[in-house]
Amino acid sequence: MTINIRPIRTDADYDAALKEIERLWGSKPGTPQGDRLDVLATLVEAYENEHYTIDAPDAVSAVLFRMEQQGLTRKDLSSYIGSRARVSEILGGRRKLTLQMIRRLHKGLNIPLESLISRTESTKREGGRKPKRKHSKPLKNQQTARH
Repeated sequence: MTINIRPIRTDADYDAALKEIERLWGSKPGTPQGDRLDVLATLVEAYENEHYTIDAPDAVSAVLFRMEQQGLTRKDLSSYIGSRARVSEILGGRRKLTLQMIRRLHKGLNIPLESLISRTESTKREGGRKPKRKHSKPLKNQQTARH
């Protein structure tokens, strides 16, 4: 049996590889079909990692997701975040998590650090910084330097 496997470069190649994986699913390891399945699965994984990346959720989404998974209420978060008012501010996006809150949420609820420290959409657009204030008039030194 000749194994004719090539790189996955297009969505058509990807779809064909998925169909072949489905056909080979359940093949015994160490057999030609099992080896073909392993190679195709590796190629598909590489293609998906390059073309279908999934960003980590923002901190609030990660906390809300964990709350839903574990059946937690906002009151349950107070031991990790602080008062009910503070929990409300965090979940409402009006306040950012502190380093201490991030540590508690990670350790207590096993929320990945990548999710808890991810930047929000507004800071991603601004490069992580607040925009600099632009002066409407030149500074005094700038006016004298021109004359």
